[in-house]
Amino acid sequence: MSDPRIRHIVIVGGGTAGWMAAAAFAKVLGRDYAIRLVESEEIGTVGVGEATVPHLKLFNNLLEIDEIEFIRQTQSTFKLGIQFNDWGQLGDSYIHGFGSIGHDVSLLPFHQFWIKARQQGKAQDIGAYSLNTVAAPRGRFMTSASDVPATSPLANIAYAYHFDAGRYAAYLRRYAEQRGVVRTEGRIAQTLLRDHDGFVEAIVLDSGERIDGELFIDCSGFRGLLIEQALHTGYTDFTHWLPCDRALAVPCEKVGPPTPYTRSTARAAGWQWRIPLQHRTGNGYVYCSAHLSDDEAAATLLANLDGQPLGDPRPLRFTTGMRKKFWNRNVVALGLASGFMEPLESTSIYLIQSGIARLLNLFPQRDFSPVLSDRYNAQSVFEFERIRDFLILHYHATRRDDTPFWNNCRHMSIPPSLQENIRLFRDSGRFFRDAEEMFASVSWVQVMLGQGIVPRGYHPLVDQMPDRELHAFIASVGNVVAGCVEAMPPHQAFIDRYCAAAPVAV
Repeated sequence: MSDPRIRHIVIVGGGTAGWMAAAAFAKVLGRDYAIRLVESEEIGTVGVGEATVPHLKLFNNLLEIDEIEFIRQTQSTFKLGIQFNDWGQLGDSYIHGFGSIGHDVSLLPFHQFWIKARQQGKAQDIGAYSLNTVAAPRGRFMTSASDVPATSPLANIAYAYHFDAGRYAAYLRRYAEQRGVVRTEGRIAQTLLRDHDGFVEAIVLDSGERIDGELFIDCSGFRGLLIEQALHTGYTDFTHWLPCDRALAVPCEKVGPPTPYTRSTARAAGWQWRIPLQHRTGNGYVYCSAHLSDDEAAATLLANLDGQPLGDPRPLRFTTGMRKKFWNRNVVALGLASGFMEPLESTSIYLIQSGIARLLNLFPQRDFSPVLSDRYNAQSVFEFERIRDFLILHYHATRRDDTPFWNNCRHMSIPPSLQENIRLFRDSGRFFRDAEEMFASVSWVQVMLGQGIVPRGYHPLVDQMPDRELHAFIASVGNVVAGCVEAMPPHQAFIDRYCAAAPVAV
């Protein structure tokens, strides 16, 4: 019998998506598989995905990457969460922090007890009970401590990274090539499909070279060279709910110590990001072209930088949404080729990582069983739609009426799934998370509260705790968090001691 296993994998496109896929496949599949990546230096990459979520540590751990080396090579800083300014209304500020809030009691989440104490005037803002949300604005950071009790907030600190996406792709390229991945320089001129089933048989480069494969990974960016241009898969548009369709990105000089959080500031027709790295600060303005001109967006962005810009703002145009199939025939799309979710909650690199993990879990044989691709697509659609709902929440749950853009966001219709989540939380602070979705319940709770959705009630089991005991419990959690933050060093001091990168020209 012939060997049913796939042996030849072709990755179309480099950048973060392509080299993450190449590195993961090389590590997990080993040298029994021929892995080839085709990219062109003439075609630029978007390269603005500089903020991450804690899941990336799992990916780096899979590759057995040394964290200190990774941080130094990519000019990384640490990230405890995202600060949202002016989203609920002008003057508002809250932090969506990673990790836990307080600690659960009798199977009930901490915020249920907090709701009752808050209604009684016996609790601070919810952020006071999370290590990350207290430490971040104070500029404190450390990794988890091994010399504290397991119940201490310092024993399990959730964090992510800010990094230079171009340097990360280059780092992974070196990693992958050392493990047998072959890189080919060239532009793709033609995609050849098999006559009998429409599967991709080969790609042909401008040079005339033909590259055959069995499994093709499309990391060609917004173009979707294989998934869309060759296979005509189709696209589901989310613009009705997420109307921003353009972005300008520009780095600026580093001014002062880096903050251990990403900052997102709502503007007249979108929002501005700020991502501090060791050698510079990344900035951008995501906006809706129906409400703001490119020149106005550039002026706003440049007027709100920490330091001198290190170039001209780079424009991006996009349509928020997803492919109708992420895996079509023998092509799997990753990164921007699979869809685009604006970087409001730093999900872009996570979705690449998630797609890679899902593909490895459902890795096919040469017959490409539709049972596997159907499951892959169903899980991918669910994940995109839940992230979509989480992003819509930020726009829709606002009291801003100062610009037409925000008025439209306040009054637009939203998906039924998000309507139900808001209705349930507003009723009694409850939220139920499905296993496959990205954001944990504490993330939804923080954004709901931060955007002004206040529960009318709470779980009835909270009343089993006497009020005096409840108030003492809430105060104790706040005191423990505050004490732990006092013990944390400044973010810059931690970097200087453990993982400072070599100075580079910017």
